[in-house]
Amino acid sequence: MKLGILGGTFDPIHLGHLRVAEEIVEDLGLKKVYIIPSAAPPHKTGRLVTPFRHRLAMALLATKDVPLLEVMDLESKRQGPSYSIETLKELNTIFRPDPDLFFIIGVDAFLEIKTWKEYRDLFNYTNFVIIERPGYEYIKLGQFIKTLGLKLGKIDIPNDCIAHGTKNILIKKTTHLDISSTDIRKRIAKEKSIRFLTPSRVYQYISQKGLYKINAIT
Repeated sequence: MKLGILGGTFDPIHLGHLRVAEEIVEDLGLKKVYIIPSAAPPHKTGRLVTPFRHRLAMALLATKDVPLLEVMDLESKRQGPSYSIETLKELNTIFRPDPDLFFIIGVDAFLEIKTWKEYRDLFNYTNFVIIERPGYEYIKLGQFIKTLGLKLGKIDIPNDCIAHGTKNILIKKTTHLDISSTDIRKRIAKEKSIRFLTPSRVYQYISQKGLYKINAIT
């Protein structure tokens, strides 16, 4: 059972997130990609994150009527920070006996993986699908992977695949949509349009709830 995992704050979810998930489903022949909003992001301590109920609702609206994408609410049911290692352990239990998970992550986030809880153990539970970004350098990423303390196997350069035990680290190119949640929030705060940056249902939800305005009540 090949399943994709796309976690994130999703504050708010946007078309860039959804396009990556769609292309990875097709490229890797996955049965589905699960969108997993982080309830208490451990790396988002510098700003106030929108309440989880809103971020979950927007994710559900964004994936409505999209069979290959499904939102999974796992992390709100746990106390404390939302650590990926705990989510992956839970997913391996839910989809046992032998799920083949593919954790989708941007190269910028992957380069910070040493700050994640029990980061070496992550590679025992999932394959990693690293999404390229503008300015991406294969050599730099390859050098970084070698510093992770993993027992690396075959490196298939033409296919951008690095083996690690029974799991793989895949490097993939997807259509780059220069959209960010940060920019969307800033646009709303400045009373600028975000039309065509998020799905229309998410756009409507943000407008109805008055999210991201300077004096918004959340």
